[in-house]
Amino acid sequence: MILDIQKLETGYGKLKVLLGVDLKVGKESVGLFGPNGAGKTTLINTIMGMQRPWSGSVKFDGQEIGGKATHLVARSGIALVPQERELFPGMSVADNLELGAAWVPRAAGIEKRQLDMVVQLFPILKERLKQYVGTMSGGQQRMVAIGRALMANPLLLILDEPSLGLQPSIVAEVFERLALLKKEVAILVTEQNVRESLKAIDRGYVLENGAVALEDSAAGLAKNPHVVSAYLGI
Repeated sequence: MILDIQKLETGYGKLKVLLGVDLKVGKESVGLFGPNGAGKTTLINTIMGMQRPWSGSVKFDGQEIGGKATHLVARSGIALVPQERELFPGMSVADNLELGAAWVPRAAGIEKRQLDMVVQLFPILKERLKQYVGTMSGGQQRMVAIGRALMANPLLLILDEPSLGLQPSIVAEVFERLALLKKEVAILVTEQNVRESLKAIDRGYVLENGAVALEDSAAGLAKNPHVVSAYLGI
């Protein structure tokens, strides 16, 4: 198991946000769904070392990482694509991508291989390597953000709301790429657009009120009455 979270509890001040969460990710693509305030971002922040666990375990590739500094978590092989993309608009696509591999031991010496994979996954970036990121559309910037994370040669890619702010046609394209990408790297994706996500993942969890309410295959979640009524709008 690449990521193994057991009985994880954490929160802010006296407010407990995660209430004993269990979650696993193997060599697959896993979705994490739930309403705003359910604890999805808190869970990601805890994995990445931006939030300390109160109790429980966060193991990555067999090693405990709960409470480790964020830069050590990243160097261990986890790459995060945050909601707001966090790119450098005054720098070129190529420069933003190169930064993804900088100071990451797993990426040393294989930068060209990773870049080839990125531009194969997102062909439009090959045409725009010299373009300033700030002049690109939101969808293209999302591709750059995903590509930058892949430059680190991660074992696990975490995406926090990748469809946020994108028009529907671009959302579909992003998830088509993620469906291809799961052959190369383990993926954990949090997403409000459950309908598109279910096309790209193998399994999923529904997080509600800080606890796992449901866990099933993508096909199982798509047929679950609660998911259908609460998240698919049917």
